[in-house]
Amino acid sequence: MKQVEPDEIYRNVPLIEIPWNIETPPEVLVQLVESGKVLPCEVIDLGCGAGNYAIYFAHKGFNVTGVDISPMAIKFAKENAKKKKVKCNFLVTDVVDDLVNVVKKTFDFAYDWEVLHHIFPEKRKKFIQNVYGVLNPGGKYLSVCFNEKDAQFGGSGKFRNTHLGTVLYFSSEEELNDLFNSYFDIIELKTIEIGGKSVSHIVNYAFMEKKSEELNTKMKK
Repeated sequence: MKQVEPDEIYRNVPLIEIPWNIETPPEVLVQLVESGKVLPCEVIDLGCGAGNYAIYFAHKGFNVTGVDISPMAIKFAKENAKKKKVKCNFLVTDVVDDLVNVVKKTFDFAYDWEVLHHIFPEKRKKFIQNVYGVLNPGGKYLSVCFNEKDAQFGGSGKFRNTHLGTVLYFSSEEELNDLFNSYFDIIELKTIEIGGKSVSHIVNYAFMEKKSEELNTKMKK
């Protein structure tokens, strides 16, 4: 399914017009920090874009690595971190194909904010295995992606085209439970509404903990 690549968007669309580029961190992400469910630690932002949320975590005392497939997004992220006077490590990588080899370290908390709906079902297992692979024992993982009940981008289909030329896949809670539960103990899986740049979205919210390392054998089969 042909679609516009993220780097093309970052090169040709002003940051202020990119729908997912929101400087203020979302409330549910802030709540994880403020509630103490996630304490300052090694954290990886999967699909960090221009680095807004990574910068938030850095301000809160986390040691942050942000990764994105777009070199231009990483350029913006580095510039933003310098402007905000925080230290973050930003790397260009494909979270499906090269994540473990590129980051070369492990983390206590990983999150992908509105990234999973950019990854089609046939590639999701590999992505989740990568997340599992970069987390320390007992590491936490948050994933937020569009729910199939969301009415945005024209209709109720699983695949939907956006005005930017991207194609997104809208998921149900059931399929995410099936995707995650071999690798993570699901602490909370729910459908919530979150604010966007111009409209609200209905999303799947999944907060999890890495299962035992004994799964390594299973994953390699």
